[in-house]
Amino acid sequence: MAKLVSKTYGDALFELALESGREDALLEEARRVLGIVQTNEDLAKMMNHPKIVVEEKQKIIESVFGGRASREMVGLMLMIIAKGHYQEFAGVLEYFISQVKEYKKIGTAYVTSAMELSLMQKDAIRRKLLETTNYVQFEFIYKVDPSLIGGIVIRVGDRVVDGSVKNKLARLTSELTKLKLQMP
Repeated sequence: MAKLVSKTYGDALFELALESGREDALLEEARRVLGIVQTNEDLAKMMNHPKIVVEEKQKIIESVFGGRASREMVGLMLMIIAKGHYQEFAGVLEYFISQVKEYKKIGTAYVTSAMELSLMQKDAIRRKLLETTNYVQFEFIYKVDPSLIGGIVIRVGDRVVDGSVKNKLARLTSELTKLKLQMP
């Protein structure tokens, strides 16, 4: 159900963005609002509290976001609250953001390495990804995981390239175990 809600409202916002030519503006606004929604625990408590009626929740949203967010974004929030789906609002914004990024051919690359990468290494990864994908731009999320021992793991969407020493050792161990089992 949550995925359906996210897709339905996210697609509606995406269509609105395309029709009005405001993909970039609504993308940035969605990112800002998502940050607020995800980090403000008091807002979440009020919006999810069963004893606060819908009309009161809508007034809270209008007072918090009115004049600070576009009328389209506030209207979407009010509609989602009216339908009782506020708990899915972050998912709606995440879905919308992913749709706009896909439309604009902006990929997200999750890069995990055993140690901090240099600027030259990061640039080499960026260039290689641009050469080997259909994306024209990338947003990178870097993470250091010493358990990889060496090498890197790159995930773009559902594609994973695992060039870590940890993975190579695991494959080698598996192959050696198969060899042991086959020996007379």
